[in-house]
Amino acid sequence: MPNHDIERIKNLLGTHEDFPKKGIVFKDMFPVFQDPTAVEALIANIVHHITSTYPEKIDTVVGLDARGFLFGPLVALRLGAAFVPVRKQGKLPGECVSAVYEKEYGQDIFELQKDAVKAGSRVIVIDDLIATGGSAGAAGELIRKCNATTVEYVFIMELDFLEGSKKLDAPVYSLIHL
Repeated sequence: MPNHDIERIKNLLGTHEDFPKKGIVFKDMFPVFQDPTAVEALIANIVHHITSTYPEKIDTVVGLDARGFLFGPLVALRLGAAFVPVRKQGKLPGECVSAVYEKEYGQDIFELQKDAVKAGSRVIVIDDLIATGGSAGAAGELIRKCNATTVEYVFIMELDFLEGSKKLDAPVYSLIHL
């Protein structure tokens, strides 16, 4: 992504001190969606990266609850892939697989509908931010439980100082490093 696009997106990000709890600095992606050109630049960059890095077809894009739901379907559509949401426990109907993970401010459980990701699928995981790597790692665990393979984790932002990407089982691509 050209530097001017990255700077533009960085300038659009909202910052909220002490959210969702004291000591956390929350980076807010929602202001980016007020600029359709910025969203197009993000999606085009991600799709170009994936298609130029992985010539084999990507079968599924998994978006993490909740902001991965904003980018995941757009990327999946352009890749000709399925979109599958990973949700917090109790939000999906039917039989689910689950994984517990630690966040920078507590513990949570992610779920994936058991048959949503087909065995043998090549999967991209997408979310807006990687911090500690807990939620992305849980998504990777869910994908393994479905006998599929995570090809890459894709994030809009990465908090480098937390080193969350080092905990994941596949390469990581982040557009913005903070």
